[in-house]
Amino acid sequence: MIKITGKFKSKTMPFILTGLVILLDQLTKAYIVAKWPMIGTVIKDVFNNNFLLIYHVRNKAIAFSIGDNVPDQFRFLLFIFIPIVVLVFLVIYYFKSKEFTWLQRWAIAGILGGGIGNIIDRVLREDGVVDFISVRVYGLFGMERWPTFNIADSAVVVCCLLLMVSMLIPQKENLGKNKR
Repeated sequence: MIKITGKFKSKTMPFILTGLVILLDQLTKAYIVAKWPMIGTVIKDVFNNNFLLIYHVRNKAIAFSIGDNVPDQFRFLLFIFIPIVVLVFLVIYYFKSKEFTWLQRWAIAGILGGGIGNIIDRVLREDGVVDFISVRVYGLFGMERWPTFNIADSAVVVCCLLLMVSMLIPQKENLGKNKR
């Protein structure tokens, strides 16, 4: 019989978030594709003020459409193979490291979920990753609207920010270790 120790449980529990992000991401994308197959049209103005639009678009590149002009023969390498390798190394480092805090483990799990969600689209959707959330940013960074994104993108960005902040601010569980 396999005995699950507290350390193993504390390292595997955050992967619930990974699964939830993948599930929510794929369900929302499937809903958008099924209900609004017409790509590039505004589906819904959520608050009726042009702030938050549901807008079905596809992205064959990565964030901000970086790499949109990359030849198809390099797309697999740059947008599928390399991200998979990075995620595998992240998981290996995650399990080998004893230095991650509780919050950092959950943030990494969210990043994995978002990364896997978009890789699924790149592999299974010929037209590219389904993006559908469009937010007005009122000229911030010279843009009227933020580039359209999805649940997976949101998970990656929010969890990366949490991870960075948690690395900059000392955690209570680490304070005792530093005093020795």
